[in-house]
Amino acid sequence: MNLANRITLARIFLVPIIMFFLLAKIDFAPIKFENFSITYNQIVAALIFIIAASTDGLDGYIARKNKLVTNLGKLLDPLADKLLVAAVLISLVEMGKLDAWIAIVIISREFAVTGLRQVALLEGKVLAASRWGKWKTGVQITMIIALLINNFPFALVGIPFDVAMTWVAAVITVYSGIDYFVKNKDLIPVQ
Repeated sequence: MNLANRITLARIFLVPIIMFFLLAKIDFAPIKFENFSITYNQIVAALIFIIAASTDGLDGYIARKNKLVTNLGKLLDPLADKLLVAAVLISLVEMGKLDAWIAIVIISREFAVTGLRQVALLEGKVLAASRWGKWKTGVQITMIIALLINNFPFALVGIPFDVAMTWVAAVITVYSGIDYFVKNKDLIPVQ
């Protein structure tokens, strides 16, 4: 259990904490400013999510730099990413901040690409993250943060940044998934 794997495990352990702050009904008065309002729970959840999301690059960097790449890390890292994103998306649906179909599209893409990666591993190949996959991750994280903080500061000036990011995330998520399958169509048995 090296440092990189511990960071990945910490990301997994932060998932239920984020969900608690998003879904628990704690009655503190929300913070209000003009026509903007946000609960303390959302602020705490957003901060924990940002910390958790930032550890994704950190654990990989530490593992590669210190030659600590392990099979456990290869398994846990993508699992941690998917758990984090899926849990927060489902929580946002529960809170009425995200349409369920968007969460389903994003989560389905993750399952499909993970399945493709497993098929590739059985064939002795490793599918590296594509440029579109990296864009997808960045856009999804940006969308989630915007939704968690009620579109602050854009809500103050009437810009629907959170809505725009939701659509961008949906489109890039679908495109990146298609891109993985098109580039690796030789892995899909057609019989």
